[in-house]
Amino acid sequence: MTSETVIIGGGVIGLAIAIELKLRGTNVTVLCRDFQAAASHAAAGMLAPDAENIPAGAMRSLCWRSRALYPDWTRKLEELTGLNTGYRSCGILAPVFEESRGAGEQGSRGAGEVNSSSSPSSPAYWLNKEAIHQYQPGLGAEVVGGWWYPEDAQVDNKALAQVLWTAAESVGVELKDGITVEGFLQQQGQVVGVQTNAGIIRAAHYVLASGAWSNELLPLPVRPRKGQMLSVRIPEFAPELPLKRVLFGQDIYIVPRRDRLVIGATSEDVGFIPNNTPEGIQTLLQAAIRLYPQLKHYPIQEFWWGFRPATPDELPILGTSHCQNLTLATGHYRNGILLAPVTAALIADLILSQKSDPLLANFHYSRFQSKLSTSTPMLTHSANFSNGHRPAISPLLTQDSPLIIAGKTFQSRLMTGTGKYRSIEEMQQSVAASDCQIVTVAVRRVQTKAPGHEGLAEALDWTKIWMLPNTAGCQTAEEAIRVARLGREMAKLLGQEDNNFIKLEVIPDLKYLLPDPIGTLQAAEQLVKEGFAVLPYINADPMLAKRLEEVGCATVMPLASPIGSGQGLKTTANIQIIIENAGVPVVVDAGIGSPSEAAQAMELGADALLINSAIALSPNPAAMAQAMNLATVAGRLAYLAGRMPIKDYASPSSPLTGTITS
Repeated sequence: MTSETVIIGGGVIGLAIAIELKLRGTNVTVLCRDFQAAASHAAAGMLAPDAENIPAGAMRSLCWRSRALYPDWTRKLEELTGLNTGYRSCGILAPVFEESRGAGEQGSRGAGEVNSSSSPSSPAYWLNKEAIHQYQPGLGAEVVGGWWYPEDAQVDNKALAQVLWTAAESVGVELKDGITVEGFLQQQGQVVGVQTNAGIIRAAHYVLASGAWSNELLPLPVRPRKGQMLSVRIPEFAPELPLKRVLFGQDIYIVPRRDRLVIGATSEDVGFIPNNTPEGIQTLLQAAIRLYPQLKHYPIQEFWWGFRPATPDELPILGTSHCQNLTLATGHYRNGILLAPVTAALIADLILSQKSDPLLANFHYSRFQSKLSTSTPMLTHSANFSNGHRPAISPLLTQDSPLIIAGKTFQSRLMTGTGKYRSIEEMQQSVAASDCQIVTVAVRRVQTKAPGHEGLAEALDWTKIWMLPNTAGCQTAEEAIRVARLGREMAKLLGQEDNNFIKLEVIPDLKYLLPDPIGTLQAAEQLVKEGFAVLPYINADPMLAKRLEEVGCATVMPLASPIGSGQGLKTTANIQIIIENAGVPVVVDAGIGSPSEAAQAMELGADALLINSAIALSPNPAAMAQAMNLATVAGRLAYLAGRMPIKDYASPSSPLTGTITS
């Protein structure tokens, strides 16, 4: 299918942009992996730039501008659908406890005094203890005062999400739920399509608005920040007057709705680990009861959680990207609901009129890319993780698409390992000589400081090399899953916060080191559910390879021959079948002993190679690493060029016509 604009992400941001573009005359398709899983369903709907004390500057300006758009924006949506968004310009009350009181400034203010740090257009009023308890009965006895932010507001986030979906349908946006985008297809600085679980989808322009999942498609520094929430039902005959105002306390907020109170939210950097936890809910309830004690008598109604898209500076990523026809609108963190209308307007202006609002410059992705070479503006891991000494490659190879694994882009198709070297120095020299961008590391051996692995984590520059943790030494699926989780944490500790890669090895056979197909599949299914990009090491079994791809693995990694054997390609026929049928990269792993065998594997059409023993056990590892790199490049070039046909008879190189005769 082809559309003028494809938006990846069906949350509030993606839908708001889609409606704005459609109302301006553009055909729009929205690709949504799971509408109910969008972060907008798990929010509280506060429009609270003042209560959240967003610092002065571009972000505060953006938030204020968006809040000002809300009345007209929600009215337009309600007219389109006949549905209510629950928007209320209700103001927000921020009670203060004794210990969090400022050093005299807040406590010295009288009732109604204006906060001088706030803009005249967005005032904040200090209420002393008497005033705040009168203004909102039922507050905890420890509340000694608080701020009243009259211009802050709220919207029913779940109602808003449904209204946006319905509005998008009503204006003719094509909505596709259950579509998972697996990668961008790029050529010459343009996106030419997106690979999805339903095939390739093409458009003239693309918008990435997939929130916490954005990093699965591009190496943007967006990671999930889990938030747990709950609601309690307001009894029909509450002992006191019900809560009328949003309460924004320290690490807690309580949002009144018609018949319930919404309580939130934790902020947990745990990746895509789902579910509510006793600790999280207990923390929320304790803080909420301290702020508004009578809710301890209210019946609990519901628990839920969601994943906010957080960036290192907690500001969104908005604007142009490394591709001319790809626009970014992600990383809104806690402010996705608030910023939806202004994001939609700014992104529509940018796409349709090439009109870039001056504010957008403050939210461009390049603020995270200061270390990139000025000659390499591409936002890819090939830019972030190049060694800086890549040999000149012929123009023919530049026509090849890069290696893309789980949305990460790499120029090198050779991966190397860190085991079996005689010294750390030899390993460092070999990694550099191989010009690889991915290095696999045995999690267990690093964790236990096994011989040859002491100091390994510090031996390589992980700002230039992408770590591929592996589960070597695991004999069961359960072991491999546990070690994979450790590997993700290890990558984080070494600065790769967004690294969710894991090379999955489940090997109970200690003599031949052949992988367990059943255990591998079981572990892969679980790890994919937990958000890992799984690269499974397998026998050259075409049926298993296809099954692993179907459960969501990022690659398949068939062995050429047993690990460390150096026997070369013993499974050529099966590897060819795997390559022909694979929709994910095929990485030939294990058994390659010489550069000629490496070239042969690439000539078959393999996407990449992983080579360790052949380099580490060579008398001159660094020289062998360079040879393997050249062989990988040569094999890839040969595959792209195409082999001459094999004939049963000779064919002269020179023509027979026009020859000199006697």
